[in-house]
Amino acid sequence: MSKVLPLIVAGCLSGGLAGLVHGADLMAVYRDAVAYDAQYASARAALDAGREKLPQGRAGLLPTVGLASNTTWNEVATTPRITGAAEITTNYNNNGWTVSLSQPLFRWQNWVAYTQSELAVVQAEAQFGLARQELIVRAAQAYFDVLLAQDTLATAQAQKVAIAEQLESAKRNFEVGTATITDTHEAQARYDLTNAQEIAADNDLTVKRQVLRSVIGKEPEGLKNLRPGVQLVRPQPDDIGKWVEMAESASASVQIFQALYEIATREVQKQRAGHYPTLDLVATRGRLSATNSTTLGFGTDSNVNTIGVQLAIPIFAGGAVASRDREAVALKEKAAADLENARRTAALNARQAYLGVTSGLAQVKAYEAALTSSQSALDSNKLGYEVGVRINIDVLNAQSQLFDTQQKLAKARLDTLAALLKLKAAAGSLGEEDVALVNALLD
Repeated sequence: MSKVLPLIVAGCLSGGLAGLVHGADLMAVYRDAVAYDAQYASARAALDAGREKLPQGRAGLLPTVGLASNTTWNEVATTPRITGAAEITTNYNNNGWTVSLSQPLFRWQNWVAYTQSELAVVQAEAQFGLARQELIVRAAQAYFDVLLAQDTLATAQAQKVAIAEQLESAKRNFEVGTATITDTHEAQARYDLTNAQEIAADNDLTVKRQVLRSVIGKEPEGLKNLRPGVQLVRPQPDDIGKWVEMAESASASVQIFQALYEIATREVQKQRAGHYPTLDLVATRGRLSATNSTTLGFGTDSNVNTIGVQLAIPIFAGGAVASRDREAVALKEKAAADLENARRTAALNARQAYLGVTSGLAQVKAYEAALTSSQSALDSNKLGYEVGVRINIDVLNAQSQLFDTQQKLAKARLDTLAALLKLKAAAGSLGEEDVALVNALLD
């Protein structure tokens, strides 16, 4: 569950439960994206690879066992330094096998490497968490873009129909002599402009659908829109400072760079361990066999068992150890700076997203009021045109204002929801349950 309270929508608890049970479209899009999106698949594979760092680091603390065997055919020709002595040829075979075991007793760099491997897994987990949150934001944004493009096209089509009606009215009034040709020309110009806007909106919808298709792998159809008149409330907690604090500590990007800093800190210890002695337990068991077929007439078999400890003390390595130590210190300072930058960036993202949510809520309320006013203005202008106190351009302007307000209201609602998801992602608490809650707002 999220660490912070999710978005609460007034009066939609029952709708949210229904959305969860029946799998509303936004949730379906998200799940399709999980199964199809290439960036997410790459992150999942990177997570699997990152988890292998732990057994690799642990291997440096465990014993190593090796088996070696050999066989050699020997031909030795010997000539004594005696006058007339014949050459003596000896042919024989040597073969044997050896099993060796080495158990580190004190290798500080291996222990540090093991702790680094644990942190590498933490980093991989955080990286995958970031990829999952980015997928939610990308899928939701692509979904919202399609909804907005659909609304834009529907608005253009509705406006075209309304202007066509006004154009026909202007033509009739001109024919009966109650209006001038100017009203017809104005309506015709506005109709032609709206026709161009409809073409652009249709093209934009096609593009937005293709963007969504690249995320989910199939052509989106029948996407559900927001319920009419849905009411949004302010994010909880309603305190920008708390969101910033959460972002600075729990953001996925901050967790990634925190792990990298810890790894860099231990790398300094690991490189300095190059000055330390190492102590290993070593044991071997082997068998050596030799045959002789020409001179001695007999072979030999030897069994060899050894066990002991091996101490190695580094004295001088040409300055390489000291150089790697200085390099590790510099990289630790770089990691510290990267971590601080990640915290500042996370705080900035949280502030921007929080302001996006709060300003979006304010815009939604303002556009809702403007929509009511625009509808009243259109009705008044239509009535005034019928009784002759308003001209055709007044009606056209009122229609344009109404449709423009409707479009901006739809965009403000979708932008507010997108900003909410980004806010929770900045705070590191965005999850599938947040997708379900937004999904509950769909009609």
